[in-house]
Amino acid sequence: MEKQQNTIGVDFTVRTMLINGRKVKVWDTAGQERFRSITQSYYRSAHGAIVAYDITRRPTFDSLTHWIQEVEQDGAASVVLILIGNKSDRQSERQVLFEDACTLAEGRGALAALETSAKEAQNVEAAFMLMARELMVRNGLAVTDQHSQASPHIFPNSHPIHGTDPTDRKSCC
Repeated sequence: MEKQQNTIGVDFTVRTMLINGRKVKVWDTAGQERFRSITQSYYRSAHGAIVAYDITRRPTFDSLTHWIQEVEQDGAASVVLILIGNKSDRQSERQVLFEDACTLAEGRGALAALETSAKEAQNVEAAFMLMARELMVRNGLAVTDQHSQASPHIFPNSHPIHGTDPTDRKSCC
């Protein structure tokens, strides 16, 4: 992962993943509202977007609709969307039910809704791999590594929206 330093104050991280010999770049703009006009250029024509909120802060979930609309407006025509609720390690402070995220994800045609803990590295890698694999499949590339299967792995508090057998689900919806 490389950290970018910018003189204008916008912070973003670029992560490069190697899957089946292909480089997949992920840009994290951290949803910085004050730099919205600038960050739009980072996701213009994006083929995938992972939109995150903090499960301990309801206003971050409430703003998801805005960010999803931004991505749908400026991203590629069939942008792949995954919703992420972060800080799953702080259950006692929860303000957003996972079921609410599942409902929003289904309503917006998202690929999946997941909960993660960046602090405990829970589901973070899985979210990136799920997105990368889906983008590769949509672009006609075979995915043959150990992460590829007909349906994505299901983790606690993960909910695939499309292309999976409902009997395989371990949680939610």
